[in-house]
Amino acid sequence: MAVRGRRQRVKGQGLSRTELGVVLIVPSLLLIALVSLYPFFRTLWNSLHSIRLNVPAAGQPFVGIKNYVTLFGTARFLNSLALTFLFAVSFVSLQLMVGLAIAQVLNMKFKLRALVRATILIPWAMALVITAILWQWMYNAVFGIINAMFVGIGILKAPIDFLGISGLSAYFSVMAVELWQNTPFMAIILLAGLQGIPSELYEAAKIDGAGRWVSLWRITVPQLKHAILVALLFRSIDAIRAFDLLFVMTQGGPGTATEIGSLYSYKLLFTFLDFGRGSASTMVMSVITIALAILYIKVISTKD
Repeated sequence: MAVRGRRQRVKGQGLSRTELGVVLIVPSLLLIALVSLYPFFRTLWNSLHSIRLNVPAAGQPFVGIKNYVTLFGTARFLNSLALTFLFAVSFVSLQLMVGLAIAQVLNMKFKLRALVRATILIPWAMALVITAILWQWMYNAVFGIINAMFVGIGILKAPIDFLGISGLSAYFSVMAVELWQNTPFMAIILLAGLQGIPSELYEAAKIDGAGRWVSLWRITVPQLKHAILVALLFRSIDAIRAFDLLFVMTQGGPGTATEIGSLYSYKLLFTFLDFGRGSASTMVMSVITIALAILYIKVISTKD
């Protein structure tokens, strides 16, 4: 009877908000620890050891920060870091400008607006590998539609290998694909922000004689501050850890012209089988990504 009464009391009292929160969040924390924290600390452990899978007899001796020192003394790694930042800044900046223009168009009232808003997300929803293969065929020098179109309208005299003729050509070719696929995501986030701006602000600015450019810089951009920062947060992190698109389309080539940090880490790990330096390179990229995320979150959480 005592046990039964106790059960009834617990059932009747229920859990406090704090206790319920703990019960609900513990399984998620355990799952995060399993799939995220363990690989992170395992990679950190690997980065502090010399692990050459092609030389198993050497064992796995502890070397401290030697792998990191070696990395930062390697021109190829430094070049991959520079390309990573160039990739992130140029791609995200272009996506922001084009995405803002698309968002403003989608914010207007016109027929089939809902259909257009849904359709614009199709490139973003496609798998990266499928997108990369599709565009790789389109860029093909023999039967690619882009070469056929450029030759047909006189821009090119003969077909060229966009992804292999030069580093600059490969870079801009990949940039076009990145812009095509990920700008819709940026546009949708900015569109959500635009819909929260009171129309009265634009009406008042129009009465005061402000033009479209003045309204854009004095009303739209300030009001979109948080939406822009959220969009930049997601896209910057994605750009820094980008892998699929470049791996399928160029594999870092020609040469190392498009070899960003993630590709260099992959090659250290699975081509050269150097899990020590490869893990160190991965940790450097992880720290950069985490630092960038913390910076954005602090800026976003800062009150005006």
